[in-house]
Amino acid sequence: MTDEATPLDAALAALDDTTLAVRDLISASQDLTARMARRMGMNVSDMTAILMLSERGPMGGTELARLLEISTAAVTILVDRLQRSGHVERSRDPGDGRRVRVSGTTAARTAALRAWMPAIQDLDEVCRSLSPSERAVAQDVLGRLRAAMARGAQA
Repeated sequence: MTDEATPLDAALAALDDTTLAVRDLISASQDLTARMARRMGMNVSDMTAILMLSERGPMGGTELARLLEISTAAVTILVDRLQRSGHVERSRDPGDGRRVRVSGTTAARTAALRAWMPAIQDLDEVCRSLSPSERAVAQDVLGRLRAAMARGAQA
């Protein structure tokens, strides 16, 4: 391995400090998710699946696989594992009895909220300390960053 700078190193060095702060925030979020998963005795993929089901509601395995960016075979194994541990349930889709929907259980939601609530409350405290104009700017910037990340995920 060499210590010579590459064009990528130069590109990284040229990034705005705010961009680097956003990168650090994303990294901190990933670390927090990993810690919460460990606290709940599961892996990050399982934790992410439970969070998606909590936020978006019941969905089919194909949709969950797409959101997690894993194969449908892998999501079947993941759902089997979460069902055995009591974190998800499978049920027939009321609109199409051939489809199976996956939903998080009340126990999973309670356990996730219990694990996440201290971090959520810390974030809420920071957000509540902002003035109305700071909140407006923060919401605008976060919305634009979320859109940029969504575009990056599609590339």
